[in-house]
Amino acid sequence: MAETENSKDLISVLWSGADILRSKMDANEYKDYLLGIVFYKYLSDSFLIKVYDMICDDKPESLKEALEAYKEELKGEYAEDLVKEMRDECHYVIEPELTYTYFADAARNNAFNREQLQKAFNNIEQSDPIFADLFTDIDLYSNRLGTGDQKQSDTVANLIKEIDKADLLNSDAEILGNAYEYLIGQFASETGKKAGEFYTPQAVSKILTRIAIAGQEEKRGLSVYDPCMGSGSLLLNAKKYSEQPQYIKYYGQELNTSTYNLARMNMFLHGIVAENQKLRNGDTLDGDWPTDEETDFNMVLMNPPYSAKWSAASGFLQDERFSEYGVLAPKSKADYAFLLHGLYHLKNNGTMAIVLPHGVLFRGAAEGKIREKLLRAGNIYAVIGLPANLFYNTSIPTCIIVLKKHRDGRDVLFIDASKKFNKGKKQNEMLDEHIDEVMNLYTKRETVEKEAFLASFEDIEKNDFNLNIPRYVDTFEEEEPIDLNMLLTDMKKTDEEIEKVEGEFLSLMKQLTSTEETIMTSLNDLIGMMEGE
Repeated sequence: MAETENSKDLISVLWSGADILRSKMDANEYKDYLLGIVFYKYLSDSFLIKVYDMICDDKPESLKEALEAYKEELKGEYAEDLVKEMRDECHYVIEPELTYTYFADAARNNAFNREQLQKAFNNIEQSDPIFADLFTDIDLYSNRLGTGDQKQSDTVANLIKEIDKADLLNSDAEILGNAYEYLIGQFASETGKKAGEFYTPQAVSKILTRIAIAGQEEKRGLSVYDPCMGSGSLLLNAKKYSEQPQYIKYYGQELNTSTYNLARMNMFLHGIVAENQKLRNGDTLDGDWPTDEETDFNMVLMNPPYSAKWSAASGFLQDERFSEYGVLAPKSKADYAFLLHGLYHLKNNGTMAIVLPHGVLFRGAAEGKIREKLLRAGNIYAVIGLPANLFYNTSIPTCIIVLKKHRDGRDVLFIDASKKFNKGKKQNEMLDEHIDEVMNLYTKRETVEKEAFLASFEDIEKNDFNLNIPRYVDTFEEEEPIDLNMLLTDMKKTDEEIEKVEGEFLSLMKQLTSTEETIMTSLNDLIGMMEGE
């Protein structure tokens, strides 16, 4: 089966799972059930495939066959060794009667018991710190699943039966990961405003990643950091462009617990081993992280909440992330606090790419001072204006700021990509060809009329450190010159046509009669006025 076909099949199965819940709750809630149960199926199926490989040194024909072999092996003298090996390999162990295969069979025979699924969730959560509280958002006893015990249990059983149609045995991690990403994107589209919390549109993710990885594609052990990671899709883009994807180390932090859980699942579904992912649930600005082992990274990728409020407490002036700037980002707009946090965690030879609203390019006061200091240090490498209405939660135009730690120059490349999009029903969309155009301009790093401008430090200083893109990239289109002779000929023609129509109208008026004197008087007055013109 072709990969795309397989991926489509998987997506349609998962989407029909969503249909079971769609009438009962909104997308922001049912995504937790659907993605959580899909994830449990993934853990269970991969466990059975690995256990069968360990016992028979082969791939099973079906998950049922793997389950039977597993049950049989647990009766033998090497049962303990097998369980220990599986725990080392997977970081968790699933008992035969808690496997997804067992649950799906029970659901088909009307014997499914959701207490068992709850127990299965609990076992995974307790098996290793990386799974702690992973399923907390899935309330198997919620009234939203239906009224009364039976209806709630039936809804969960129907969901399990539906998702069991997804063939994970013959799908590689990439297919499942992509299907999961697709679902997250669909939920983002359905939930609208709330989606900004967990989803960066793929086109924006691609540009950010391609910019930050440029020149580091072949690096073994590449480290990627996203301090506002949402569902992790921005981090995971790195493996698409790396020559050594299996060695990438992922670091991410997320404030919202549900979204953090989503990111952890997303990592595993993309086949990222536990050792290569360090994710944390926490407030990026309030408490710096990471502060031990790795603290700076080859790539920093960020799509933080725009102009969010933060405490801006004076104590932060002593915080190493902000201390050398002498001022803090204003309370009402944390944009520069996020930017400085990311820059602080960037390696000297790394690249950072962050999406922010245009205000950061020209606002004054504290933000102006921080911007000037960054420009004087040569930290701002490029500014790229994106099209409006790309995101699910805001229609405002945004920009990408590319930063470097230490470089020789202080010039800044400006790119105006605001017209590079296709108009979509809800959102505008940047296609791969648009992204390639932006990347070509970025790589060339030279002035291209109406598209890009390489500004010297003196240019920027002359502009009082204002980085508003139209000051540098002139996209003004002159109107075509007017041919006066042509215009006069057209006007003459129009006058002749008006005269002709008026003459026809007048002769029609003259043919009108009425027995009423007052009407005839008015009619004759009107005719007289028209003839006198």
